Amino acid sequence: MFRVSRRNFLIGTTLAIIAAIMWGFSGVTVSMLFKLNSAMTPLWVSQVRMIAAGLIMLGLAAIRREHPFRVWRDGKSAIQLVGYAVFGLIPVQYCYFKTVEYGNAPIATILQFLGPFVITLYLFSFKRQLPTRAETIGLLLAFFGTLLIVTHGHFNQLAIPPLVLFWGLLSAVGVATHSMMPQKLLPKFGVLSVTGWGMLIGGNVLNLFNPFWTRPVTLTFRDVRLLLVTVLVGTVLAFILFSTSLTFILPTTASLLDAFEPLSATLFAVLLVHTHLGQMDLIGGAVIIVAVIVVTMNFKALFQRMRKQHINQIDH
Repeated sequence: MFRVSRRNFLIGTTLAIIAAIMWGFSGVTVSMLFKLNSAMTPLWVSQVRMIAAGLIMLGLAAIRREHPFRVWRDGKSAIQLVGYAVFGLIPVQYCYFKTVEYGNAPIATILQFLGPFVITLYLFSFKRQLPTRAETIGLLLAFFGTLLIVTHGHFNQLAIPPLVLFWGLLSAVGVATHSMMPQKLLPKFGVLSVTGWGMLIGGNVLNLFNPFWTRPVTLTFRDVRLLLVTVLVGTVLAFILFSTSLTFILPTTASLLDAFEPLSATLFAVLLVHTHLGQMDLIGGAVIIVAVIVVTMNFKALFQRMRKQHINQIDH
């Protein structure tokens, strides 16, 4: 049960906002890596980031006595964990970095922000769950915002490279699968253990295609610093802060605050790498953020119903 108080709300919202800003900042640091070192590729960065972050998270899980190896004793859970790593974490990491490579961090983050609408479309297509009025409005707004970004108002031509749109939409699908697939694993085995193993498995699956240690990459001190920021700040610390925020505020509130991610990515990209965003990019991004807020706010009633059902199950 949540202890509703002004202090808890302030702590939770602060942690969630800082985590979102860190995610946005890490997208810009990856963009800087691609520009400063031509040997850096989305595949290489994804492999290093996922393996390093996975090992750190599993270490923290062991320190917190979450018993990280417990998940492998359950065959069904182990299969779900591998599926989460391959179809959830790899797309949300690798496809996002490919979007950054072909475009820039703000556009990549905005397109990835379409993930909630992929979930809505999935529920409608495969679960026959009709979208609510708020979700329908959000879908229309998101479609319009995306259209502005990819066409800049000239609806007969693309204003961004097709590869940016392709990888960006795949990263949005990754957000959806990343959100849905571990729902049964997280409460049973702990967020650090599940995400840590997912990261470690995903990074090693990517190694099957082209191991990162077989490619000569010369790292300068600057490159190492940017990688550390990406792994420690943009992955491990951001994840821990966001997960901690959920002990003080509802997931619906935390999801709303995730809007700070594209905002911070845009701000840092303009300040640090002098990325130029057109007027239509800014308007389209704002429309998508509003669309996500509209949809996320509608989840509050659903969450409350789920919590009541959980309490009733415990009582019975």
